[in-house]
Amino acid sequence: MCLGMALRGRRGVPAREGEQRRDEPRREDQVEQQALAPQGLVLPPPPPAQVPVPQAQDHGGPSIMERFKRMSPPSFKGESNLLLSESWMREIEKIFRAIRCAEDDKVTLATYMLQERADVWWSLILCTRFEDGAVEVGWDEFVRLFQAKFVPEHIQDKMEHEFLSLTQGSMTVLEYEARFSKLSKYAPHIVTDERRKAKTFVMGLRPSLRMRLVAFDHRNLDEALSVACRQEREMEQYLEEKKASQKRPAAPFQRQERKKAAHQSPQHLAASGSRQVSSQHSPSGKKECPHCGRAHGSTECWKLAGKCLKCGSSEHRIKDCPRLQ
Repeated sequence: MCLGMALRGRRGVPAREGEQRRDEPRREDQVEQQALAPQGLVLPPPPPAQVPVPQAQDHGGPSIMERFKRMSPPSFKGESNLLLSESWMREIEKIFRAIRCAEDDKVTLATYMLQERADVWWSLILCTRFEDGAVEVGWDEFVRLFQAKFVPEHIQDKMEHEFLSLTQGSMTVLEYEARFSKLSKYAPHIVTDERRKAKTFVMGLRPSLRMRLVAFDHRNLDEALSVACRQEREMEQYLEEKKASQKRPAAPFQRQERKKAAHQSPQHLAASGSRQVSSQHSPSGKKECPHCGRAHGSTECWKLAGKCLKCGSSEHRIKDCPRLQ
């Protein structure tokens, strides 16, 4: 019994030593961890990083509606008058350019200025066609609906015919282009194609300008307008220079040269010689003959008759006259 306990004691001691050896690394790890741990209070772990949510930038300036109101935009009550509707639309678009209004805000701002009949019309359009505003309305679509409602159809037809028959006439190129652009909205089937629009513009120019542009393929109206303006300036400059050259007096030396050339011409010399001979007078007061140089008055000129200038005989000449022998 004592021997068994001794054996168990011997067997147990190495076993405890082995277990102690296996536990020692864990205790060392714990010591290391305790040494590395910060002294004092243990702080909680940091919260997870949050992704920033983008927010609308607000620079503190006035809103687009406030800027629009400051421009004193006109209101429109729904008059079926071409001049009133076009004037209102033109003023609204001018304000849009001034405040640099975005396309998405134009319809909201413009319809804010509709009153009475026009306001009722737009409310009905929103309900029936655009699901009470749930469907966004573009500016071009609004302009089309506005013109269809407040510009009578017969007026639109008249304006379309005027556009198709428009020519430059006595207008300048810029005046013609302004009229062309104003009427072009009544012919959308033409102006939607930029090349066709430019060609229509060129064909309405004066013949002197049209012949200079018609051979080129202009991609858009701006390109055709630029070339037409340049050609118009060149033609005006040429006409001004030509007109000035006709009115400009000749220089002194040029006048003298022309006068000298005129005096030296054969016609002038013959006429002046004839005048000099006929203007000479004999001492007796009779004019001297331009042919023979004698003052025989109205009697026959012997030289012209082929007679002797000494005796007047037709049988011999003066060199054979017997009076001179």
